[in-house]
Order: sequence, then structure tokens, then C-alpha cells
Amino acid sequence: MNKQIIITASFFGMLAVVLGAFGAHGLKAVLTPAHLETWHTAVQYHFYHVFALLFLSTFARFKNGMIMASYYLFSLGIVFFSGSLYLLSCRDALGWPWLTALGPVTPLGGFLFIAGWVTLALAAFRNK
Repeated sequence: MNKQIIITASFFGMLAVVLGAFGAHGLKAVLTPAHLETWHTAVQYHFYHVFALLFLSTFARFKNGMIMASYYLFSLGIVFFSGSLYLLSCRDALGWPWLTALGPVTPLGGFLFIAGWVTLALAAFRNK
């Protein structure tokens, strides 16, 4: 198992639980239902990719560069996709309408997730 990947997954996992609970309890009275749904989507994809990171940690012992590429792509995807959705869903509550400029960051994060999955598939095909 790869210690770096497990530590990263543990951090992102803890953050997903905190942000999920905060959204469910702390933001319910502050955000609109649409913004709460956006927050929920961010938490879902955040968690999905924490599990993907944990899965990667079992293969990282093979010193496969493609596995490490997937690790970086999934990690950056969490930051860009979920991170931008967290901020976008709170822009009205924070009084920061300029956060709308983050809109293009969300699809970039989605692309990073897709690239991470493609890279993982390529690593599997290349593995002897």
C-alpha cells in the first residue's frame, strides 16, 4: 500500500464527512434548496473519489507511473470539481457574487476525474 495515497485519502475523507455534515446541518437554513443540492453533489463526488484513491493505494506498490498519475488527477479533481461546487453553492450566502467566475473550474475538475479513470484503465491494461 502507498502511504502517501492513504494519507491523502484519509484527509479528503475526513474533509468530506465534515463538509457533508456541515451542509446537512449548518447550511440547511442558509442555502436555497438548489444550492443545497449543489453542495450535496460536491460531497458525493468528493466521497466517490476518496474511495477511488483508497483503491489506488492497493495498486501503488507496483511503482506504476500511471497509478500515480491517477492519484494526482483524482486529487486535483476533488479540489477543482467539488471545491468549486462548495464555493459556488455558498456564493449568495457569503455575499460574493464574483465566485460565479469559478463556473468554468467545475468542468475542468470533471475532466480531471475522467482522465483519472482513463489513466487507471490504462494502468490495468499495461499491468502484466
